[in-house]
Amino acid sequence: MKKVRINTGKVGLVFKKGDYQKVLTKGTYWLGFNQDVIIYDVTQEFHSGVAIEILLEDKEFVEMLEIVQVKDNELILVYENENFKRVLQAGRYVFWKGLVNRTFQKIDTSKIYITENFDKTLFSNYELSKHIRLFEVATYEKAILLIDDVHAKTLTGGIYRFWKNDTTIKIAKADTRQLQLEIAGQELLTKDKATVRINFYTQYKVVNIEKALLDNKEYEKQLYLLMQLVLRTYVGGYSLDELLEKKESVANAVFEEVSKKTKELGVQVLNCGIRDIILPGDMKEIMNQVLIAQKKAQANVIMRREETASTRSLLNTAKLMEDNEMLFKLKEMEYVEKIAEKVGEISVSGNGNMVKQLKDIFTVNK
Repeated sequence: MKKVRINTGKVGLVFKKGDYQKVLTKGTYWLGFNQDVIIYDVTQEFHSGVAIEILLEDKEFVEMLEIVQVKDNELILVYENENFKRVLQAGRYVFWKGLVNRTFQKIDTSKIYITENFDKTLFSNYELSKHIRLFEVATYEKAILLIDDVHAKTLTGGIYRFWKNDTTIKIAKADTRQLQLEIAGQELLTKDKATVRINFYTQYKVVNIEKALLDNKEYEKQLYLLMQLVLRTYVGGYSLDELLEKKESVANAVFEEVSKKTKELGVQVLNCGIRDIILPGDMKEIMNQVLIAQKKAQANVIMRREETASTRSLLNTAKLMEDNEMLFKLKEMEYVEKIAEKVGEISVSGNGNMVKQLKDIFTVNK
């Protein structure tokens, strides 16, 4: 015989030669020959070394337990004294009743959307978050939700969570801000067979995400190809000189033509233009020579015009002086003054009137 004491918060299970016999609660007990007792803490989950089905045949023992059965595609959130404790997955769990106030929240994970009402701070708990699929859509984005590859709905900016299960969930996102597409270094042939390299740009926005992502594959590449083909068509309709003079007209024509077709891609073209027209080295040299020749010709025309105007002015002046002796004297004095400004030193002889000598030096006989 041996004495066993069961303290508050403990429970004992008595076994004889390995066979379960009874349950002991708080108190002092005497055990017989070949009897053993296993003591459990009632604040903890119950784990037995024997098949639980054997123990559950004892009705007194069953009354002391809370048995939780979790099916496949289910989760159970365990709260102890109203605080989250753990997540139970598929299986059977046994807890002691009594000291700890436990509550259990069942979750059906076979569905997609999270509709259960629980504290959202639990999303950051790893035990729960590992059963959740998380998708984030930025404020400037839109996304389409595909469930088993079927379009379910369109999502705006936000964080979206779904239960993990056998259902396939995907999202495809598109940036709804104003975007820019560069068509750089396109080698094109003009109407007069000149090869040019053009840098072209276009600004656009995605306005119909369903069309852009569901009805089209890689809508950005399709927009690029569309711009490229339309640009090639219009550049081929202009000679090199026309292209250089009317590049704004070409850009506007490309914009109008592309705008008619981008609705099918779910995008709207806002603006486009030619950034650069780059000529090959030999063509650039020829164009420079032509430009230099044009500028020289313009300079010659201007010089001839100025010379003609100057000659005409001199002729008019000469006619006036011929008819007016006083005007001739004034012009004579003007030239004498100009000549005197250039003279650094004047030598005169001492045998005559100095004023008369100066007059003889500067006076031109008419």
